[in-house]
Amino acid sequence: MSRLVRYSRYLSRFKTPHFPRCQHSTLPFSTTTVDYSKPSRPDPPPIRVALTESAGRGVFATRKIGAGDLIHTAKPILAHPSLSTINTVCYFCLKKLTSTEFHGKGVAFCSQECKENAKVFYEVETKADWLAFDDYCRNKGLKYPLLVKRLACMMVLEMEEGYGLLKRGFAMANISDEQMAFLTKKWYNSVLARIRINAFRIELAVGSYEDLLSSASACVEAEAAVGNAVYMLPSLYNHDCDPNAHIVWIDSADAQLKALCDVEEDEELRICYIDVSMDHDARQSFLLQGFGFKCNCLRCSSGD
Repeated sequence: MSRLVRYSRYLSRFKTPHFPRCQHSTLPFSTTTVDYSKPSRPDPPPIRVALTESAGRGVFATRKIGAGDLIHTAKPILAHPSLSTINTVCYFCLKKLTSTEFHGKGVAFCSQECKENAKVFYEVETKADWLAFDDYCRNKGLKYPLLVKRLACMMVLEMEEGYGLLKRGFAMANISDEQMAFLTKKWYNSVLARIRINAFRIELAVGSYEDLLSSASACVEAEAAVGNAVYMLPSLYNHDCDPNAHIVWIDSADAQLKALCDVEEDEELRICYIDVSMDHDARQSFLLQGFGFKCNCLRCSSGD
């Protein structure tokens, strides 16, 4: 089983990574003895979300976390396989397919559960011809428009059903048509989009699909040859060029957040959005152009 291990939001292509604070290569992963004879609920992750002094919301440790400890896991809100692997991975969770697949129309799923879960977008996707759209993404080397397409398909289903139920509920409560004049499909869809997209940390004011990458700090690649995914909680992690946490993918789009070094209680957990081995000027340029901020972490402040 291949392990998809990432120290940042982008796959490192450099041979001499910079690890001044945390020794990434020798992580002492911890284990815990569990009494399976007693049913128990899993403990909540040792984190809290709070405001930082300069970077908006952030994720903080609620207790000491050891190097290599699993902080929490995260299932993607949205995932899409790359066009080159669309026939070799699960169309829902991106897990590599085996010989026992559950097939849909031109795609396959790794389990009946994934096939059922895919109904939130798949029923709409199969009604349209996406050949021209896929060719556009393939020819221009674009990946994120595929996520936008899938999100749009999910919202079409949710909007139609949710809007009807909402309006019916008001009608049963004897709310007059005059009072419900604001409740149009356009209004409902607009509000739904704002709530959903803000939860993804995607700015609404984007000019093109390419701009989506710059404004969506929640977007992370599970692997260039596998696909891309969007997560809720991992999107709240702020950046540091000398991170104390990273994201690991094992065999699907399910993410694992792990500590790279010992983290003290109330210390902010940070990941690196880019390749940690870049030099100072390259990191500053990449972060400013790709994510829209100037990094003032300790490493950058020291000129390293």
